[in-house]
Formats: sequence, structure tokens, C-alpha cells
Amino acid sequence: MATPLINAVAPPPKKKTPDLHALHYKLVINLYRVFAVTILYLVLAGILAYAFVMGFYAINSSWAAPLILSSVDEKSLDFRVKLVTSQQTIEDVKVDAQKMQSGIAEMTKHRAALLELETPLKEAIVREQAHNKANGPQLAALDTQKQADNAKTQQVLAQLKEVESNIHKDLAAGLITKGDAATQLSALNQAQGAYTDSKIAEVLLTDSILQKTTTGTDSLEVLEKQAELRSEAAQLDVAIHIAQKELYEDNRQIDRLRDAIQTAKQSPYYLNAAGGKQLYFAFVPYDNQASAVAGSAIYDCYLNMLVCRKVGTVTQAFPGEEAAIHPIFKTNIRGFLIQMNLDHPESAKSKTVFLDRKPLLF
Repeated sequence: MATPLINAVAPPPKKKTPDLHALHYKLVINLYRVFAVTILYLVLAGILAYAFVMGFYAINSSWAAPLILSSVDEKSLDFRVKLVTSQQTIEDVKVDAQKMQSGIAEMTKHRAALLELETPLKEAIVREQAHNKANGPQLAALDTQKQADNAKTQQVLAQLKEVESNIHKDLAAGLITKGDAATQLSALNQAQGAYTDSKIAEVLLTDSILQKTTTGTDSLEVLEKQAELRSEAAQLDVAIHIAQKELYEDNRQIDRLRDAIQTAKQSPYYLNAAGGKQLYFAFVPYDNQASAVAGSAIYDCYLNMLVCRKVGTVTQAFPGEEAAIHPIFKTNIRGFLIQMNLDHPESAKSKTVFLDRKPLLF
């Protein structure tokens, strides 16, 4: 029996099941690519943002860096010490000036008293000289007459010696009593004493003539007093002049110190050291000086430049130069400080604020 011919038909091929390992690998590759692209875009965005920030602060001319000053800062303490020292110096110089002024007044008063004495002294000297000039010749004539009188008296006294001898003889002979003899001898002694007094008077008269007609020690003493008076007055003039010059310099020093303190009062460190309420300051570079005008608005922004709000106004700008570090570039910059009147004190802690206008459109 013949076997039937079986149509040999090939079975359909079986579907291959996907390989899980290959799927995982492909998924990882895709995720890596997405992650790499994302990172690349983020890096590019960061670079662009950094470049934008750098460029923004490079061209912006209205930013300022808030600065918090404390009364215990080194500069504030040093400023306070110098201020106290200057004020104490003013008080010391004022005391010296008052003493100097009192001394000048006393010396001026003394000098005036000396000058008042000089005029009567001059008049007395002139008057005495005129008196001596007038009385000298008269005294000389009287002295001559006195000498002649003494000579006559001497001759009389020579005769009285004979009378005294006769009295003794009469007393011895008993012609007169002892009482009469004593009376007569007493009269003779009185005559002798009168003669002696006359000679003394003549000598004194000679001294008076010498005083009236020559420059004696008394006159020299008067002239010496006059010279001392003039010398003392001259010394007082020199002392008063020197004292007035020192007083002028003391007053100038006081004025200079007061001017320095008045100038120092315009410093932020003085305002900070003076105490009181909390004050807020900011550093402004010289390139941004045009925006730092008293009354200008102050804006604080998120991310240092976006979504800004007005937080206060500029109170005043200080003339002294300050050095600081750029808040973005971290380089040394020069500028000055301003005082801020903040309605929102927390803005004093921001890295930067903007003056006069918002840095962008919003």
C-alpha cells in the first residue's frame, strides 16, 4: 500500500523575544544623552548668566554695597579716641588761654600803674632840680656868712678865756662868791656851746650846699628808681607782647581744632560713634557717584538685579575716600560712603542696592 504523500510545509518562524539587556542598555544610553544635554544646557545657561551678571555690573553705574558699621569697630573706636583727645585738647588750650588773658590784664594794669608813677616822679625830679638850682647859691652865701660869724665868735671866745681866768682869780681873792663865779662860768660855757653848735650848723650847711649843687647819692637813688621803673615797664611791654602772641596762637589752635571736629562730624564714623539710633551706610564707587545724590531713591532687588522694590532714600554723601572689595568681582575699588534712610532695615544686609532708579525694567 502506498504511503500518502505528505506535503512537507516548513513551520512559520518563531518571533524572537526582545532582549531585556539590550533594552536596558538603550534606555541608559538615552538617559545619559538627555542628562548630558541637560547638563550642557545648564552649564551654558550658567555661563551666560555669569557673563550677564559680570557685564551687568561692569556697565551699571547705580549700584552700591550696603555697609554695617558698629560702634565697636576699630575705625569707630579709633575715631572716638581721636575725637575725645581733640575735645580735651581744646579744653586744655582754653584754660591756658584764659590764664594768659588774665595775666595780660594784670600786666597791663601793673604797667599802667607804673606809668602813672613815672609822671609824678619826673615832675618831682624837675621840681627838686629847680629848687636846688635856686637854693644852692643862697645856701652858699649863707655858708660864707656863717663862716664869718663863726670867725667873729671865735675871736670873742678868745677874749672870754681871759674873762674866765679873771673869774677864777676873783674867786680865789674872795672878791666874788662861788655862786657868782658859777653863774659867770656857766654863761661862758653856754657861749662856748653856742659856738660849737654854730660850727656844727656850718658843717651841715656845707652838706646841704653839696646836695643842692651836685648830684649826690640821694639824687642818684631817685634816678635809679626812675630807671628801674622804666625798665620794669619795658619788660612788661615785652611780656605783654609775647603773651598776646601766645594767646593769639592758642585761639587759632582752638579754632583749628573746632574746625577739625566740625569736619569730623561729617564723617560716618562720628555719626556711628555718637550713638543713638541704628544708622545705615553704603559704599559707592567713584564711577557711580552721579547716582549718589541726597534724596535719591534706593532699590533692593532679588538676585541682586531682578524684581526690585524701593526701600529708602539717600540721606547724605560723605567726602572722605574709602577702599572696599567689589561685591561681585572681588577686586579692590575706591569710592566713598553714603548714609541711607531705610524703610526696610533688612535691606542693609543685601549684597548690593541700586540708587536713583531700578537697574532693569522691573
